[in-house]
Amino acid sequence: MGDFDPAPVFALSLFPYLFFLYKLGSNGWFNRLARVGFQLTLLFVGVTIVAAVVALVRFDSELVAIDPLHGGAEAFLTFSNALIVAGLLRVDMPKR
Repeated sequence: MGDFDPAPVFALSLFPYLFFLYKLGSNGWFNRLARVGFQLTLLFVGVTIVAAVVALVRFDSELVAIDPLHGGAEAFLTFSNALIVAGLLRVDMPKR
């Protein structure tokens, strides 16, 4: 398992998540705030990829070893999760 590259698996996981986002937007089960939170998770993925490349090229290290970059990327995950929770805690029903 040491030689296994998980990058293709992560890339393939994008398709089910995009399908999830499509269904999320079309079924009206969640309000807009929660939907935006789920959509911003993709921004977290993009920011993490960019931060990992910067860590590798600029610092010749992995992202987890460069705290400012790692923390900045994780901040996007925290923000998207906060929006999801705030959307789920709202008492008004989404429009159908």
